[in-house]
Amino acid sequence: MRKNFNLRTTVSLAGSLLGSFLLVLLSCATPVFAATGSQPNIPAFSPGNIAWVLASTALVLLMTPALGFFYGGMVRKKNVLNTLSLSFVTIATVSFIWILWGYSLSFGPDAFGGLIGNFKYLGLGGMGANRHSRYAPTIPSFVFVMFQLMFAIITVALISGSLVERIKFSSWVIFTVIWLTVVYAPIAQWVWGIGGIFEKMGVLDFAGGTVVHISAGFAGLAGALVLGKRKGYMKENIVQPNQLGYTILGAGLLWFGWFGFNAGSALAANSVAASALLATNTAAASAAVGWMIAEWIRNGKPTSLGIVSGAITGLAAITPASGYVTPLAAIVIGLIASIICFSVVVFIKPKLGYDDALDVFSVHGVGSVWGVFATGLFADPLINKAGRGLFYGNPGQVWIQVITIIAVAAYSFILSFIIFKAIDLVIGLRVDKDSETMGLDITQHEETGYNL
Repeated sequence: MRKNFNLRTTVSLAGSLLGSFLLVLLSCATPVFAATGSQPNIPAFSPGNIAWVLASTALVLLMTPALGFFYGGMVRKKNVLNTLSLSFVTIATVSFIWILWGYSLSFGPDAFGGLIGNFKYLGLGGMGANRHSRYAPTIPSFVFVMFQLMFAIITVALISGSLVERIKFSSWVIFTVIWLTVVYAPIAQWVWGIGGIFEKMGVLDFAGGTVVHISAGFAGLAGALVLGKRKGYMKENIVQPNQLGYTILGAGLLWFGWFGFNAGSALAANSVAASALLATNTAAASAAVGWMIAEWIRNGKPTSLGIVSGAITGLAAITPASGYVTPLAAIVIGLIASIICFSVVVFIKPKLGYDDALDVFSVHGVGSVWGVFATGLFADPLINKAGRGLFYGNPGQVWIQVITIIAVAAYSFILSFIIFKAIDLVIGLRVDKDSETMGLDITQHEETGYNL
């Protein structure tokens, strides 16, 4: 019965859910729309800091279309357009939700003991173009809102790599709205929000190892398990990249955008930003070389896909540590990440048999678990006085990192599993077998990626 739901039914259901949610939020938020009073002792806006964070925002936005190309090159040609579209529609959907309630729940004043933000900034009410950010007083609040929006966008888009070639486009859009609200927003508040439970504990996550990569990686694993394997997976050769040139292009643009992702997270044009930029590039290079050597040893030849996969692994691993560690530590983090993630992709995943199509869990989830843990080891107070790891006299930091990893991974996996299951029960999550055979470009969009 559910498989006969048409697009009108799907849109009607989504509209009803969205309308009800907005009414509830508006009823809670109306009293706090008035702007707050003056903000004494706030430093003046810094044109340099504003310019850097604006530029970083644009760099991080570029990462999501780049991710689309990175993913799009690895799928079969009958699914390339759909794969690109999953990333692109995420930009629009998350941007819409972020303004209405996503930012307020993620970075609004603490509610419920550090579990989630309140509704003060619903619709960005109470903010103005000249208001200083609570998180970076030398830049306007609107700049911080936009910068953090780009992180929310790419976090959701990352999950699509686990689900490609078999998820309904309509189900993906609905998942995006729900997941951003009930998974991403609370985790962002826990780790980055003022008064968040792990922020108060002192967790070190400079640019999103937990908030972005662990949450996306474990959500992708949950989605892959609910969706099931692609038709013919591990029985016939369905790994047929349609254009690895797209993947290499996407990886290069991701590397480029990651400078804004990590160095921009300093929220200022300062020495911490410079250090994060250096650590980011170093770890990416280290991991690319490490993955290449691993392939050379195992297969006798390195592959272009392996080299770029290694680079992305290093970038994911260094994200939480980038503003805290030395260049030498970045080399170690990147190399170890490449070995761990290569082993998961090549040895562990085939034995377990789950179909994480483009290795979101193996690269982003596993890579950032190591990266967050390594931050607790290598954080150097001479790089950033806000962080001191085990090797610099603070063994307690490791336990804080471990607790945060476990909590974020478990929460994202469990809630994502429930969300995927609920969508599957209501409208169906997966395309039918005929659509999967024909390809999602034509069956989901009435278009084709190639006209040859």
